[in-house]
Amino acid sequence: MRNLETAMTVPAGPGLGARFPPGATVVRRDIHHGKVWSAQPYRAITDTGTVLHLAYWPGIRSLAPTAWTTALRTGDDTARKNGLHDLAAGTWELGPWTWQHTVVRARFEPGECFSLHYFQDPVTARPLRLYVNFERPVVRSGAGIDTLDLLVDLVVEPDLSGWWWKDQDEYEQGRRLGFVTDADHRMVEQARERALGLLQDRAGPFAEPWPVWTPDAAWPLPILPEGATCGSVPPAS
Repeated sequence: MRNLETAMTVPAGPGLGARFPPGATVVRRDIHHGKVWSAQPYRAITDTGTVLHLAYWPGIRSLAPTAWTTALRTGDDTARKNGLHDLAAGTWELGPWTWQHTVVRARFEPGECFSLHYFQDPVTARPLRLYVNFERPVVRSGAGIDTLDLLVDLVVEPDLSGWWWKDQDEYEQGRRLGFVTDADHRMVEQARERALGLLQDRAGPFAEPWPVWTPDAAWPLPILPEGATCGSVPPAS
C-alpha cells in the first residue's frame, strides 16, 4: 500500500533522533523475535525528537494477528487465548483490521516502558478513557517506531480520579508461556510503580491537560507503506 502523505523525517538536536513533521505517517510496529506482530499507521501531531504525539481514528487500516481480530469480532475468548499461544510460538498470521468507534491520541517517550493512549468519542470528542500501555521502550526507525506490547494495561478515568488494571490474565498467561520474559517482568513491575507514582502525583505526562483533538475531515487516512512487515520499513512516499 502506498501513502498519500510524506513520512520524511526532520533532524532533531544531538542525541534526540529524527523528528517526524506534523502530518507525516508514522508506522507503529510490535515486533517479537524479529517478526512483525502488528503494524499501524498513525498521523504525526507533534514531535520534539523526544516526546512524540500520534493520532489514530476510525477508518484507518492496519495489520494485526488474525486470532486477535477474530476475538474482537466474535467475543470468542478461546480465540484470544489461542492468539497468545501463537504469539509465544511465533506462529501467528497477520490480516487486515480497520479501526472503529474511537479517536486515539498516543504519547511516546524514549526510555519509558509505557505509552499513553487517550480515547475520545469520534463525534463529540468526549474523553472516554486513558490507557497506560506497558511495552518495551520504543526504537525509532525511518518510517516510525518499533516496540512490543507486554499485554497489561492501566486504565484511567479521563479526570484521573480512578484507575484499574486490564488484561492481567493475559499478562500472567504470557508469563507462563515465556512470551513475557523475566527481564520483561522486572521492567514492567518497575514501570507500573513509576506510572502509578506519576499518576498519583499528577506529574510527568499526567500533569498535562487532556489533549482533546479531532482529525480534519479533509485529511487522507494514514496508509501503511509497502514493506511494513519487513525487518526495515522505508519511509512512505
